[in-house]
Amino acid sequence: MSEFSLIAPSKKFEKQAFEYIQEFLQHNSEINGTAGLNRYDNYDEWLLKLEKSIDMSKIEKDKVPANTYFLIRNQDSKIIGMITIRHKLNESLLSRGGHIGYSIRPTERKKGYGTLMLKLTLEKCRELNLTRVLITCDKLNIASAKVIQNNNGILENEVFNQVFSETTQRYWIDLINLWE
Repeated sequence: MSEFSLIAPSKKFEKQAFEYIQEFLQHNSEINGTAGLNRYDNYDEWLLKLEKSIDMSKIEKDKVPANTYFLIRNQDSKIIGMITIRHKLNESLLSRGGHIGYSIRPTERKKGYGTLMLKLTLEKCRELNLTRVLITCDKLNIASAKVIQNNNGILENEVFNQVFSETTQRYWIDLINLWE
């Protein structure tokens, strides 16, 4: 059995999920890659949002289907990270966002968990019949860029976003040749 698992959020993880968000706040760390959990006071409402995000009939017009997972350390059932797979791209996600968004809790960073979580997620992407995935990160987020590069991400280009006053790096990962 693996030391880590990607597990869909459930009621079982409610307390831990809010502790995860609290840790970002305690460390004054920007909160990204949490599927909007930080914007919810009610965990059940957030779970309902996630459930709707995989049902094509319930997805808002400007959204795409997506699955969200917790990276769980099996030894202590602790949430180490969160990751979302968007099944397809719209115009906004093509320039900023990509197929995958993720985060690692501040106290668990620099331990290789981001690289591991992305690797496990790429396997799920193949199960969704994705052949290439786009992953973006802020140019200043060197740790995220390394996670992507460690998983065979190839930098296509950098795009300056005037709205956010930041440069986004756009990486592609080819899933067809990844494990062959």
